[in-house]
Amino acid sequence: MKTRPQRVALNAAGIVVALLFFFPTYWMFTTALKKSNEILSPAYDLIPLSATLDNFTTAITRPGFGTFLTNSLIVTLGAVGCALAAGLLAAVPLARMRFAGRRGFVLLVLIAQLAPLEALFVPMYLIMRDADLLDTLPSLLLVYTAFTLPFTIWTLRGFVKGIPVELEEAAMVDGCGRWGIFRRITLPLLGPGLVATSVFGFVTAWNEFLYALVFMRDSAKQTLPVWLSSFRTAFGTDWGGIMAASVIYAVPALVFFLLVQRKLVAGSTAGAVKG
Repeated sequence: MKTRPQRVALNAAGIVVALLFFFPTYWMFTTALKKSNEILSPAYDLIPLSATLDNFTTAITRPGFGTFLTNSLIVTLGAVGCALAAGLLAAVPLARMRFAGRRGFVLLVLIAQLAPLEALFVPMYLIMRDADLLDTLPSLLLVYTAFTLPFTIWTLRGFVKGIPVELEEAAMVDGCGRWGIFRRITLPLLGPGLVATSVFGFVTAWNEFLYALVFMRDSAKQTLPVWLSSFRTAFGTDWGGIMAASVIYAVPALVFFLLVQRKLVAGSTAGAVKG
């Protein structure tokens, strides 16, 4: 049992850490509201002297914004959906069935999760080139699915193992088949796990830049992370525009998180007991 001074000290430390993490986001938002002369001013004003939405207008009306936003949503949501579907089909057998090579497969999944994305860049590029998928959105969708699938399988396996097997056995006694057990018992109880893995997959695919830059040579098929780099040119950097664009870029991820945050809290702890 912690004493009152200890609790106060811990709370104060937590507030300081939270402010350190929050300050870059606050600085980005306030900079997006500043005029150009205020942004380049040597005075660091924590509160803008005057607010303007011109930077947001510049960002939204920049050529290609709607196309890049659509491309990002297509590949991100598509990758999340594919990873959840494939990961679920792999996690249930790994958690419930006993077959030769199961432990080796689980180990390979963990190794794939630990592999750095940069190390796989050249093999991925060669595969997409040979498959004639370069400069197409399906190439990014497949790559993002491959990146998020190992984590999805590993996490969902823990959630499936956390479901009491007695529930499934009781359903089988009542005459329920394998598919019925999965649809009526396993899948509803996996809701928190599906939410937790979907958040990870969404953030990973939404923020990816390198593969989108190299695989998509046609500017009409690029994504929002590449669009953000267009605010820096040979003539300088539009700091107000790029800060406003960064705020806009963060909105879809924030909205997605807010929609699933209730189940995310349960999902972050329920699957961590068994791995």
